[in-house]
Amino acid sequence: MEEHVGTTPVDYVKSTARNFANREKIGGLLLIIATLVAVGIMNSPLAEGYEHFWKEKYVIANEDFGINRSLHHWINDGLMVIFFFVVGLELKREFLVGELADKKNATLPVIAAIGGMLTPALIYVLFNAGGEHLKGWGVPMATDIAYSLGIIALLGKRVPMPLKVFLTALAIVDDIGAILVIALFYSSDISWISLGIGGGLMVVLFALNLLGVRSIAVYIIIGIALWVAFLMSGVHATLAGVLLALAIPVKVKMGTKVFKQKTEEKLKELEERDLEHKSALKDKKQLDIVNEIRDYTKKSRSPLLRLENSLSGFNAFFIIPVFALANAGVAFESGWTEVFTDAAGHGIMIGLILGKFLGVFGFSWIGIKLGFGQLPKGANWGAMAGIGLLAGIGFTMSLFITNLAFDGGEIIDVAKISILLASFTAAILGLIVLSISLRKKSINS
Repeated sequence: MEEHVGTTPVDYVKSTARNFANREKIGGLLLIIATLVAVGIMNSPLAEGYEHFWKEKYVIANEDFGINRSLHHWINDGLMVIFFFVVGLELKREFLVGELADKKNATLPVIAAIGGMLTPALIYVLFNAGGEHLKGWGVPMATDIAYSLGIIALLGKRVPMPLKVFLTALAIVDDIGAILVIALFYSSDISWISLGIGGGLMVVLFALNLLGVRSIAVYIIIGIALWVAFLMSGVHATLAGVLLALAIPVKVKMGTKVFKQKTEEKLKELEERDLEHKSALKDKKQLDIVNEIRDYTKKSRSPLLRLENSLSGFNAFFIIPVFALANAGVAFESGWTEVFTDAAGHGIMIGLILGKFLGVFGFSWIGIKLGFGQLPKGANWGAMAGIGLLAGIGFTMSLFITNLAFDGGEIIDVAKISILLASFTAAILGLIVLSISLRKKSINS
């Protein structure tokens, strides 16, 4: 985003939220393309080379001492940390200065997200109780932000903004829940020394925040050390991204009132210069004034918002599509239809399609009836049903948890195919229901 002197910090907050929504829509379309490319390659003669490419190992330090990971692991344990870091920043912004700062607006998506996590997990357990793949209960729990917003974007301005915010908030809370599930249930061989170092670094980060340190570079450097500590601890490294986001300062060095006063003083000084005959290249004083205004602008903007604004595009346009390329590739070989008879396949597909719908829609209905929230402005119950179905698009996080829940073999392919089929079905059904309900509302109004 370009920096303009006349832009106030409040405008910057609104712009950050708007840019996030726009980027996620385009990112969703890129994600769809990346998924189709990955699936296409895995069902072509290039499949063997494709798999070998992602398994190639890259080492920091050396083989005996350092971090030795395949490209696939670098993406899932490295790039995805940035993804979760941005998710953490988005969630923190929404609860502090966004739509969710209003308690009444924040409560309903949280309730819906909880229902949308518990119900699919329960359905999976019902199908797999006592089976060898019970550990996959976390696979159908999460909603994919990029995909769901990319799909809802196809309906354009017919979708009320509060309904989009509801879906975004639900998906973000959902992802945070998935992160906690990963940390608590899909981490193994805990190194308490490394975990202790990570805890110490978190104390340092929060102390810096309280002391008023606003240098982004300081937080990023310590954040990298935090990531290494979690990577070595056995607790999944992606948790480091969310924890770092929580420590990033929101408060600015210079408030809006002071920013306005100082900027006006500098603009007055600038007007007194010979602007008609001398440019900033010839008049050093002009250049000094412009640089000072730029410094004031930087100080008036929250470190959290600056980071979110700078990373959201990278997250949506690069990290998520690359993740899809590395993880979505699955071969539809003879016998792939076993997903329709496999208990794990049943749990994932029914969990994502029916479980997500029942959880999101049902818990939203209960929450509103009990007075904990209200329907998003401009929405009706039909639209909420459509959102409940779209929440069944579990792609990114579902694939991520699949790699953690299962040790390998055919079950990985079964899970991936189930996720793809369920997400596609949920997207189509959600789009149809949402389109019909919004059309009816438009006719009635």
